[in-house]
Amino acid sequence: MEIDLLIRKEGLFDRLAELKEKNRIYSDIIDDAGCQYVDLVMEGGGMLGIALVGYTWALEQAGIRFMGIGGASAGAINAMLLAALGPPWVEKSPKVLNILSELDFYSFVDGTDNTRRFIDSWARKANALKLFFYGIPILSPLIRRLGLNPGKEFEKWLTRLLQSEGIYTLSDLRSRMNRLPQGLRTREGELLDTPKAAGSRLAVVAADITTETKVVFPDLADLYFENPERVNPAVFVRASMSIPFFFEPLRVRDIPRGEAAEERWAHVGYDAEIQSGGLPDEVIFVDGGIMSNFPIDLFHDYNTVPIAPTFGVKLQYDQRRHFISGPVSLFTAMFDSARHTLDYDFLFRNPDYKKLVKQIPCQGYNWLDFNMPESEKNRLFLQGARYGIEFLETFDWEGYKKIRKKAMIS
Repeated sequence: MEIDLLIRKEGLFDRLAELKEKNRIYSDIIDDAGCQYVDLVMEGGGMLGIALVGYTWALEQAGIRFMGIGGASAGAINAMLLAALGPPWVEKSPKVLNILSELDFYSFVDGTDNTRRFIDSWARKANALKLFFYGIPILSPLIRRLGLNPGKEFEKWLTRLLQSEGIYTLSDLRSRMNRLPQGLRTREGELLDTPKAAGSRLAVVAADITTETKVVFPDLADLYFENPERVNPAVFVRASMSIPFFFEPLRVRDIPRGEAAEERWAHVGYDAEIQSGGLPDEVIFVDGGIMSNFPIDLFHDYNTVPIAPTFGVKLQYDQRRHFISGPVSLFTAMFDSARHTLDYDFLFRNPDYKKLVKQIPCQGYNWLDFNMPESEKNRLFLQGARYGIEFLETFDWEGYKKIRKKAMIS
């Protein structure tokens, strides 16, 4: 209820009503209810992901729905919720908002008491002496388990949530996503009566650091699971959100082997014949954001002008210049370079995407503060909603298609 009052106080409902009156066009895919369908890619960013909920809330309030949904880390969490909490034509963000309002994020910090003391002190910017004092007891378990928190509470929470929606397996999730809206078609009248024609797809990005592979689940699930259709989809998100050292990596054992498996691995660039030991028995996943924190290329087709745009939402302005003065700033610069370079390169080679991407400034918030006050969570949601509406007020679909067509010709 509080967030509704804040939304009204901000005048966001009034701005959304003005958008609806103007009947703005955002896509060439529509249904009988008048909803417009787009693809959506969301950046990772820990607790800043609450702003993603505000952003998607604004888009859904304006009558936009999602067919292709993807992201890394926090973006993967919101993508899974948007995919799972109802068929494509149903508005999901109010349900997501209710879920988050009842959620104790701090329960995901499921390490020892020593771990919690260290993380709380770090989040509150304690002095170096205090951090050193609290850090000593956590070194041994960190080295042994490669992460401060097991991540089990998050996986349990998401598993229970999905099961409450009738989703126990990837097959269940596909069935949910593949229920197409009544009268789904292009504006020219072409029916989109199959999931493939409609572009229905979930894309969760994780980093397999055992084989140095950027993994998109569920597309590549058969590399890691004998029967991927029976896998709990929460596992894909658990892989994607495994923030290095904050959460223990996700380990997947008993990787499929044999000639067919080796051929499948070859399609992602891993040649088992030249690798020591061939295919691994076990792989370790960490946060997909270390390879591609904003995987905006997920739904890109180089060969055509799309019938629906791929909207992208980032959780902070790009700060590409680093001032390196010591080992800590050097490590930060290297880490940021690794997780951003692929995305920067794609955007540089496809400048038309500047028209599709909105950046939400989230400075002043600690992205790992799982004990964030309710007031800050509300502000993050409102920030996302504001920038979502601002994007909708300025996006020109017909103009974008002209830019895209010109780029293809040149």
